[in-house]
Amino acid sequence: MFNPSRDQVRSFFIDTWRKARAKEVLTPMETIAADIIALHPEYHAVVEDPEAVHRDFPPEAGQINPFLHLSLHLAIEEQLSIDQPPGIRAAFEAACQHRGDRHDAMHDALECLGEMLFDAQRKGTPPDGAAYVGALRKRAGLAL
Repeated sequence: MFNPSRDQVRSFFIDTWRKARAKEVLTPMETIAADIIALHPEYHAVVEDPEAVHRDFPPEAGQINPFLHLSLHLAIEEQLSIDQPPGIRAAFEAACQHRGDRHDAMHDALECLGEMLFDAQRKGTPPDGAAYVGALRKRAGLAL
């Protein structure tokens, strides 16, 4: 199982965006990441700064960690590609219809994923994929 460090993840996004802007050949994963970065112009200055690998983005200072946000986007794209946890693809498609916008639905999924991960950490339990899918279904206005 691949378990990159914080710096490796950040370098991946910084290098990917540099390559995309230079119109270099991207791997399939880099293509997905570049598309995600393109949807977030508010993060472009960060991913264009190689020194951002070492920056902190403390939530108590009201900052959103752009690398965490982009990583969650990438994780959900992976989940959708393999429908794991089971039912995430259908729930996401319903969220897209409900919101009328894929990116808005993606942010709904991000919130559900973040809540599920926070809950698992708080309780010291494994992540609950069914609860995650259920939360997204609920946001999409579907019966659980």
